[in-house]
Amino acid sequence: MTPYPAHYTWRHKLGARALKLSAWAVLLFLILPILVIIPLSFNSEPFFSFTQGMLRFDPNAYSLKWYEAVFNSANWLLSIRNSFFIGILATLIATVLGTLAAVGLASESMPLRRSITALLLSPMIVPLIIVAAGMFFFYTRFNLVGTYAGLIIAHAALGVPFVIITVTATLTGFDRSLYHAALSMGASPVKAFRDVVIPLIRPGVISGALFAFVTSFDEVVLVLFLAGPEQRTIPRQMFSGLREQINPSILAVATLLILISIVLLATLALLQRRAERIRGADAQEE
Repeated sequence: MTPYPAHYTWRHKLGARALKLSAWAVLLFLILPILVIIPLSFNSEPFFSFTQGMLRFDPNAYSLKWYEAVFNSANWLLSIRNSFFIGILATLIATVLGTLAAVGLASESMPLRRSITALLLSPMIVPLIIVAAGMFFFYTRFNLVGTYAGLIIAHAALGVPFVIITVTATLTGFDRSLYHAALSMGASPVKAFRDVVIPLIRPGVISGALFAFVTSFDEVVLVLFLAGPEQRTIPRQMFSGLREQINPSILAVATLLILISIVLLATLALLQRRAERIRGADAQEE
């Protein structure tokens, strides 16, 4: 345990311990409903509650049949394929557009920079139900409702703000003299950007891409408005399952989504540590 500063009185120490205890209590309150889903997904009975056998840790009360049901279901397999297909393409589009936008907005000479930034970040601020309704009426003019292209564009628009924020945060510590040095040595602007800027801001770009992918993978409101039967994603399938046929296969999918989220968060943490090491090395060289 980290020792308290010498000037701390017993009241300061008591307050610090109370704050730490309350923080752990809030964390437990938030994470406990998520953790409960995992053992329920192994329930051998078609119930959304712990059976007597599960409470007694009877091996016969646990089963993998709901995971088998997911991977043997045509609807679930279609939803999984759609989620990855739409999420990956939307992430690529959002990453490219968001990175270019962040680089442009980082320039102080750009006119109307604050207004453009607010406009690009608006999908993250405006309530999603309003965005979905607006996109639906706009898409009907171009016959994009019920198409993969329309859904990919919509998810990319939601992911762009996350890429802009993360890349902009990375660009705050970027030394622009490196870019100008590459130009002075004969490199074209595209080559200087590709070989000098991109490697230095890569952690921010990848972090933004992860946030964009998670946003697309977890989104359900736009899918309800814009997707047809062939474009249903995992959240849409889960929503339909809760309304039409409740069984623990939904919990099995939720557990898999939790594992995917943990992997993405671990990757994000590793990228942040790498970025901090790069900044620390640059500071030592200076």
